[in-house]
Amino acid sequence: MSSSSGSDLLKSVPIPTIDRPFGIQLWPIFDKVYTSVMGYHPQDFAFKPRVTPMSTIKETAFLLLTYYVVIFGGRELMRNRPAFKLTGPFIVHNFYLTVISGVLLALFLEQLIPTVYKHGVFYAICDVKGGWTPPLVTLYYLNYLTKYLELLDTVFLVLKKKPLTFLHCYHHGATALLCYTQLIGLTSVSWVPITLNLMVHVLMYWYYFQSARGIRIWWKEWITRLQILQFVIDIGFIYFASYTYFTSTYWPWMPNAGNCAGEEFAAFAGIISITSYLVLFISFYIATYKKDGKRPTGRKAARSLKDAELPDVAALTNGKINPKAASKNGHATTSATPGRPVTRSRKA
Repeated sequence: MSSSSGSDLLKSVPIPTIDRPFGIQLWPIFDKVYTSVMGYHPQDFAFKPRVTPMSTIKETAFLLLTYYVVIFGGRELMRNRPAFKLTGPFIVHNFYLTVISGVLLALFLEQLIPTVYKHGVFYAICDVKGGWTPPLVTLYYLNYLTKYLELLDTVFLVLKKKPLTFLHCYHHGATALLCYTQLIGLTSVSWVPITLNLMVHVLMYWYYFQSARGIRIWWKEWITRLQILQFVIDIGFIYFASYTYFTSTYWPWMPNAGNCAGEEFAAFAGIISITSYLVLFISFYIATYKKDGKRPTGRKAARSLKDAELPDVAALTNGKINPKAASKNGHATTSATPGRPVTRSRKA
C-alpha cells in the first residue's frame, strides 16, 4: 500500500472531536429517520402543555393509575393460574429497550459534550440556552415516552408470577411522573439524571436480554451499585441547582452561583423522587447482597467446608447420632448402644 493511499484511508476514518464526539454526526441521521416518521424535523418539535400528547397531568395520572390497576389486578388473576414463560417476548422487550437507551444516550452526549466543554457545567445545567435547547427538548420528550414502555417490565413479572416489590412498582411509576414534572417545569439540569439513567439502562437491559437467552453474566450486583452511584451524583447536581435558585431568588445575601432555570415545583419533585430512590436502592442492596451474604470464598469457604465434614458433636445424645446432623455430612450412620464407642465406616 502506498503512503498516499494510507493517508487517504486515515482521512476517511471518522476521528472523534469535541463537536463530533463519535467521529460522525448522529443528529443528521436521526433527523432523517424522525422526519420520515413524523413529517417534520426533530428540532422543530415544541413541547406544548395540553397540546402535545401526554402533556397533561390528567393523561399522566390516568396511565399510571391504569398501570397499577393492571399489575395488581393481574397478580390476583394469575394467583391460581400457571405462569407464562414468555421467553421470546421478554428477549425482544429487553433488546429494544437496550437499543433505545443506547441511541438516546449517544444523541444526548453529542449535544451536551460541546456545550459543557465550551461553556462549562454551570451553563449546561442552569442556563436555558445550555440545557434546554430545541434538540434537547425533543430528546427529553422521547425519553419521557420510553418510561411508559418500561412499565411493561412489571407486566412481564405479573404474567411470569414473579414477586412484585415495592421498590420496583414505586420506581417505575414515580419515574414516569418525574419526567413529566421536569418537562413541564423546564429544568435545564434534567439532562444529568437522564443521561446517567440511560447509561444504567443500557447495561441493565442488556443484562436481562442476555439472561433471558440463558447467558450468565457475573456483574449483576454492579448494576445496583451503579444505580446507587447514579442517584448520589443526581442528588449533588439537583441539590446544587435548587440551592442556587432559591438562594439567588429569595435570599440573595447567601452564597450562591446565580439563578438556575426551572420551576420550583419541578425542583421539589426532583429532590423528593431522587432522594427516595437513593434510600430505597441502598436498602435493597443491603437486603440483597449484604444481609444474607454471598457464598463464602477463600479461607471462609475452606473453614465452612471443613466444618461441614465434621460430625455434629452436639448431636451425640445417649450414644446415637442425630439423623439430621448425619444427613449434613452425606454419610450413613448407625446406632450405638450406651457405653460402647460409636463406629464409623471407612468412608467416614
